[in-house]
Amino acid sequence: MPKVKVPRKNISLDMTAMCDMAFLLLTFFMLTTKFKAQEPVTVDMPSSISEIKLPDKDMLTISVDKKGGVFFGVDDQNTRRILLEKIAQKYNISFTPSEIHEFSLLPTFGASVASLKGILDMDDATRNKYIQPGIPTDSTHNELKDWVQFARLSNPKLRIAVRGDREVNYDIVKNVIATLQDQNINKFNLITSLEAKPQ
Repeated sequence: MPKVKVPRKNISLDMTAMCDMAFLLLTFFMLTTKFKAQEPVTVDMPSSISEIKLPDKDMLTISVDKKGGVFFGVDDQNTRRILLEKIAQKYNISFTPSEIHEFSLLPTFGASVASLKGILDMDDATRNKYIQPGIPTDSTHNELKDWVQFARLSNPKLRIAVRGDREVNYDIVKNVIATLQDQNINKFNLITSLEAKPQ
């Protein structure tokens, strides 16, 4: 029995609409993506099953690295500008407009107020390689208390979050929490990495 040949038809697809959609999506994601700023410290956070999400804005973050260094960050550039001016008045230090601008671009820092001027004068490549020691938090010279106090005065809507390395000594985190409680801040978030809930 002879085989029947089915005539082949040329199928043409108009890809114009798909190309337009791909470029629209690509443009959308490029314009709306927020790049994560480079931080001066890496924090390996402990895990938990909490699914509470932090707000996208008005956040004050205190980070503690595994060596016990305390780092401070505020997410809003205008708040950082006002905050530096208030700190400068308290410590009688004058910052130039370019230093204030550089500080407004820093998402996180960890140095004493006295050494901050030197860090702001560094170029970006040198600053990224520089290992910041952390903000002093001891009982005789607790600069973290001033940073938190003036940040809250600069932006009263700030929500506070603490993120600590899983290997850090608990006494350092306890000291940070005590600093917050000295200012009647008893509500703050602890940032952890998410793990699956147990079965």
